[in-house]
Amino acid sequence: MRLSLIAAALIAFAPAAQADEITIFAAASLKDALDEIAADWQKNHDDMVVISYAGSSQLAKQIQEGAPADLFISASTDWMDAVQESGDIDPATRKDLLGNTLVLVGTGTPAEAPVTELPALLGDGKLAMALVDSVPAGQYGKQALTSLGLWEHVESHVAQADNVRAALKLVATGEAPLGIVYGSDAVAEPGVGVVATFPADSHAPITYPGAVTKAADTPQAAAFLDSLSQEPAKSIFESQGFTVTQ
Repeated sequence: MRLSLIAAALIAFAPAAQADEITIFAAASLKDALDEIAADWQKNHDDMVVISYAGSSQLAKQIQEGAPADLFISASTDWMDAVQESGDIDPATRKDLLGNTLVLVGTGTPAEAPVTELPALLGDGKLAMALVDSVPAGQYGKQALTSLGLWEHVESHVAQADNVRAALKLVATGEAPLGIVYGSDAVAEPGVGVVATFPADSHAPITYPGAVTKAADTPQAAAFLDSLSQEPAKSIFESQGFTVTQ
């Protein structure tokens, strides 16, 4: 009897099993939707979800340098290709999760206009964009402007930001009258409105792939990734202006 009481006491004072922590590196444009999805996940699981947001190029380079991420969600297949080629993700877990649109935004509720009117609309003002040579939103934006014959007219007016949310902020705070961001960014920021939507064929398809990293140390990383294509995550993404591809 005494042994049973001692055993019970040891169990009572034993430290609780430590919950897994899922560390996610995600494109900045995912912040509002993914924060909501992570909060919902934590209501039903013991895991802690920690998310670092930045431009996909910056995150990919950090993963290649050994940053301890369990999941990578990029706004570009090119940067996911880069970490796959360097052996930093598990290619068997890679999947295309989301799509998006590319839009021109201004403050308030601007009147919509053909995107070809951008130079006239911009005048001497600045055009906010994410880094055009490395960050996906900036790369898509430059592709679209080039294909429409507008890049040479606006290049000298471009104000580049580290990521698409930073570009969005330049418009929302009035530092730039216009900016090129994703459709989901326009949904997330009530201080801006859509001036024009770029034709889908003016830039490469906007695709968000996700994958478990080779450094992942929790089996829940793959489960969280799979949940992003299911309810309630699917409805959250769609309400934020994304399209769910799986």
